[in-house]
Amino acid sequence: MSRVGRIERTTKETSITVEIDLDGSGTSKISTGIPFYDHMLDQIARHGGFDLVVDAKGDLHIDTHHTVEDVAIALGEAFRQAAGDRAGVRRFASGRYPLDEAVIDIVLDLSGRPFVHWEVEIPECLPLGDPPFDPNLAEHAISSFATSANITLHVTLVRGRNVHHIVEAAFKGLGRSLRDAVRIEGNSVPSTKGMLA
Repeated sequence: MSRVGRIERTTKETSITVEIDLDGSGTSKISTGIPFYDHMLDQIARHGGFDLVVDAKGDLHIDTHHTVEDVAIALGEAFRQAAGDRAGVRRFASGRYPLDEAVIDIVLDLSGRPFVHWEVEIPECLPLGDPPFDPNLAEHAISSFATSANITLHVTLVRGRNVHHIVEAAFKGLGRSLRDAVRIEGNSVPSTKGMLA
């Protein structure tokens, strides 16, 4: 069974194509025009074991917000499409993920019901990269992804001082937890209702 999703999303602010293969090898080809964001999306692909292609063009002359948000929405839609009815998946995953002094807890459920709890206080700092990625956009990106993917997600900062490390640990942890949750362990939908929604 092929677990591949492809989404094209075009608005007045962005034009985006996303392709994801949940049973890939962790390779990515990502171009959003925001190098730091590209690096974070690569963490999801690499640690998720997903093949991921993202081609995005957005109104970066205004700011990076629209591109970050719309890419996250498209990625969530592609993930949801690839996961299909989620028959046989492990469904639940959680873990504690470090990057040097930073530690992030991720808890998720491929529930079919979008819910996000974000408890990550980002220390004040300058935006990252050029064009600048506001670290506070990490919450918006991950929340937009989870909502579009129809998953329940809790992200909690355990400790950390370096903003780059905190944000990257969140993206790496998300990738690794998604990898665990989509792992095939059987052939039925893991729900007493017989469906995930």
